Amino acid sequence: MIKLPAAWTAQPERAERSAGYRHFAVLGQRGRGRECRVELQAVLDPGYRLLVPLAELRDRDTWQPGWQQLPQEQAPADVPEAAEPIQSISLNSSHSTMDL
Repeated sequence: MIKLPAAWTAQPERAERSAGYRHFAVLGQRGRGRECRVELQAVLDPGYRLLVPLAELRDRDTWQPGWQQLPQEQAPADVPEAAEPIQSISLNSSHSTMDL
């Protein structure tokens, strides 16, 4: 068994062939040598899985280890700017939920 990073990011061209999913987690490996394939699971849809040849996973033009962010020039245009952070509310035993 080959030691691999647990998380991978599909590069834009590969993501187009992966139903648009970019971030994947490694579930396991199958086969040996040239027949070795890695089973990946989409982070946003655990039901979406891929069997990727190890040689393809090693191609940095197709896959990057870890979860990488899209460069600004490749980010989708319809993603809204970050909103202000939501303030946290402290819940303790002296307040009922009706006070919130």
